[in-house]
Amino acid sequence: MDTSVLLTDEPEKGIRRLTMNRPEKHNALNDDLRLAIFENLRDADSDKDVSVIVIRGAGVSFCSGYDLSSVNNPVERRTAKTDGWWSRHVVANWFEMWDMSKPIIGQVHGYCLAGGSELAAACDLLYVSEDAQIGYPPVRLMSPPDMQWQTWYLGFRKAMEAMLTGDAMTGIEAVNSGFANKAFPFNELDDAVTAIASRITKIPSDLLALNKRSVHRAMEAMGVRDGIRATAEIQALGFHQESSKEYMKRFKNEGVAKTLSDRDRPFEDYREKKS
Repeated sequence: MDTSVLLTDEPEKGIRRLTMNRPEKHNALNDDLRLAIFENLRDADSDKDVSVIVIRGAGVSFCSGYDLSSVNNPVERRTAKTDGWWSRHVVANWFEMWDMSKPIIGQVHGYCLAGGSELAAACDLLYVSEDAQIGYPPVRLMSPPDMQWQTWYLGFRKAMEAMLTGDAMTGIEAVNSGFANKAFPFNELDDAVTAIASRITKIPSDLLALNKRSVHRAMEAMGVRDGIRATAEIQALGFHQESSKEYMKRFKNEGVAKTLSDRDRPFEDYREKKS
């Protein structure tokens, strides 16, 4: 495993910070980075000196999604590669983050797209830069999300709009929609998140674990696990659709950059945004 893809530090006592470190790829999630994230999350969750975990990205983006230029394997957990394996194992990863005892804070700036938005959704708290771009563009040509967070965080109308367009929200819009807690100017984001994390460390870890779990249990009583697992099965069907199969062939034949640009050019956003 390439350990340089994830950096760790402790900006203050009780805070373990994980920094995704593939800035040249907008921190796209490849096998090495995904494995490093979960190994370090597990280590921090079991460390008695850690009260709260922060996940952020190096460079100009939080995370642009899965690295479509690399081979993606189920490296974070063992799973059989039967039909639908990708959707099921991804959802299992995000549920593992929910089930950890330590609160996890997502610190988002720049692009937070596709699988990157799922990583953000799996965090317990989310703080964003005002100009962040948060969305799920794969709905345009590939499939619905693996972890369909839109319905749970945004509500029916806004979720439907996001699913039918693949458009992005700014950080401010993400707060107004209920996806994020607060938005800050980019140059204030690091200090703001560290200050919030520091407040959390003042509560004993055993009570933090109960407080976090109580919120998740309430969501589970409303059906969040059943709902996300059900929509993950629909996501797996996406890869059997003719338009999706043709789209996936283009990654191999024409390259990732051109394929994504062709996808977004009619919408004039993401990499094809007009200045």
